[in-house]
Amino acid sequence: MSVHRSTRTTNGTQRTSYVVRYRQGTRNRQRTFDRASDARAFDDEVRRRRQAGPSAVRALDAGRETLDEYVVQTWTPAHAAHLAPKTRRTYAQMYDCHIAPALGGTRLCDIDPEAIAAWRGSLIGRIGPEALHKAMTLLGAILQRAAEAQRIPYNPARLVSKPRRTKAPEVRPLAPAQVEAIRASVDPRSAAVVSVLAYAGLRPHELRRLRWRDVRDATLLVYATKTQTRRTVRLLAPLAADLAAWRLASGRPAADALVFADEDGGEWSSNGFNKWRARVFGPALRAAGLERGRPYDLRHSFASLLLHEGRSPIYVARQLGHGAALTMGTYGHVIDELEDAPNLPAEDAIRAAREGRNGGSCSPLVRVPQAAAGA
Repeated sequence: MSVHRSTRTTNGTQRTSYVVRYRQGTRNRQRTFDRASDARAFDDEVRRRRQAGPSAVRALDAGRETLDEYVVQTWTPAHAAHLAPKTRRTYAQMYDCHIAPALGGTRLCDIDPEAIAAWRGSLIGRIGPEALHKAMTLLGAILQRAAEAQRIPYNPARLVSKPRRTKAPEVRPLAPAQVEAIRASVDPRSAAVVSVLAYAGLRPHELRRLRWRDVRDATLLVYATKTQTRRTVRLLAPLAADLAAWRLASGRPAADALVFADEDGGEWSSNGFNKWRARVFGPALRAAGLERGRPYDLRHSFASLLLHEGRSPIYVARQLGHGAALTMGTYGHVIDELEDAPNLPAEDAIRAAREGRNGGSCSPLVRVPQAAAGA
């Protein structure tokens, strides 16, 4: 029999408990109960599960570990290791600040919908709805992995509703004429940066890692660190000319050189890019008559150029490096506005803007009010 009686005296008080010893794989385990009947019931369950197979015994004991133990010992090495560094840092900060203080010491098997609802209620008013939504999504993802591994019978987070997310404002792409006005007020390097962001739709971190070997005859080869994937982006003729001029101005660097290196020839850091945004891009926006905006927003200009050509949302999604559903959600109103508009080749729209012709304004969707320019 694997149920053993144990008697201890603490502060003059004798306490009796019942210990069940059992084997899990190659490891000896034990669990202590206050009542003999509970110990015998657990022992019977271990015997039953042993007949069902080793995985059934593991599942019996798995939920006893705390959320912190599971996250540190299992979830982080197995799942978080595959995330992008920035995403890992964001998740770690979110877990440490919002999840661990309330639930980290709780056993997985004790985290039920009521416990999650109480945790959610404790955060309301302390953090915004967007941050709470993200924290609940992270907790749900962790518990889903635990459920899939049979550490817990189900994911309790699925039964607790998340707060409504703040609806993002509709994007308002900048017209080529506005992009050219920004380019006209900056130095040649910055003008090339704006061109790549607005006419190829690269994310800032993708731009910072772009090398000359990635600039091909008709495409740009883009490496997305977040998804660990590569994609090819159409190289519009005006952008190809801008890059050729920048390469000539920068002394014809080798193919392995970064297109936009820092002063020492190394990779342009995130901090360095943010300084450029504040010191160069911000004043350039104001010089172009725009109140606010981010370099990232220039991706919307590239998307609108492709949509105005008559390209499908799937094509646009491939060019931008995200899913078709996200494209429809972000640019659905743009597609609606362009439904009856005549198609206009992207290269023609850019050339018209550079020549100062009216065609550079493209369509009503890109005649942006100053207050909406940074949306």
